[in-house]
Amino acid sequence: MADTKRTIRKNTTSGQNLAEMIELVYVPGGCFEMGDFTGDGGKSVQPVQTVRVEDFSIGKYLVTHGQWESVMGENPSHFQLGKNHPVESVSWVEAQRFIDRLNQLTGKRYRLPTEAEWEYAARSGGKKEEWAGTSDTRQIENFGWFLENSKALTHAVGQKEPNGLGIYDMSGNVWEWCRDLDDYDRHSHVASLPEFSQEDLMLDRMIRGGSWYHVSCFAQTMCRHAVCSAYSFEYLGLRLVLDQ
Repeated sequence: MADTKRTIRKNTTSGQNLAEMIELVYVPGGCFEMGDFTGDGGKSVQPVQTVRVEDFSIGKYLVTHGQWESVMGENPSHFQLGKNHPVESVSWVEAQRFIDRLNQLTGKRYRLPTEAEWEYAARSGGKKEEWAGTSDTRQIENFGWFLENSKALTHAVGQKEPNGLGIYDMSGNVWEWCRDLDDYDRHSHVASLPEFSQEDLMLDRMIRGGSWYHVSCFAQTMCRHAVCSAYSFEYLGLRLVLDQ
């Protein structure tokens, strides 16, 4: 868990300005084959299952230092590198607090993506893409930041090429919290929103997308890991979804 001193700043941003700060990409819903279409991903992403997602909008970029500070008045990140870098060192529980506060300020209904929504968006609308934007191992460093090219740092969002939907950094930079518990079988047929309560806040939640700290194979679009909701690491951040 990251041991970091949080920088405190006064929150002076209006709800309207906050909403304008969050750029979204509209994702038309549809059916896709969720899971390990390559045959190399292991039991956690098998069997491949047909899943339908509804229309949604997802963050064009990861949530940044500047956005988090504008909502929470502090910056929890281990890397204090600038307002356009992805916020990190936030737990799933802290991400929920951020979203609750953001929704209060803006009057909107932002949330974390479900795993199915995340994978569908990362794969440019459910295409068979191994990384967000490509399946060519010779091209993956054009689309994301991994251990191989990150120099052990996060990087400002939007510096690499976007995927086919125009979304940036879905492979690499920082892992992204999803809404779901570790229950892959639940996705069968329809990607419904999982419920949660105070009683299960400490359970494992899923992360997706890989990071600057991990090799590029962890950034494959089907790759998934479970992390305790209370844990925070300097390679773990978030991306927002807004329902249509």
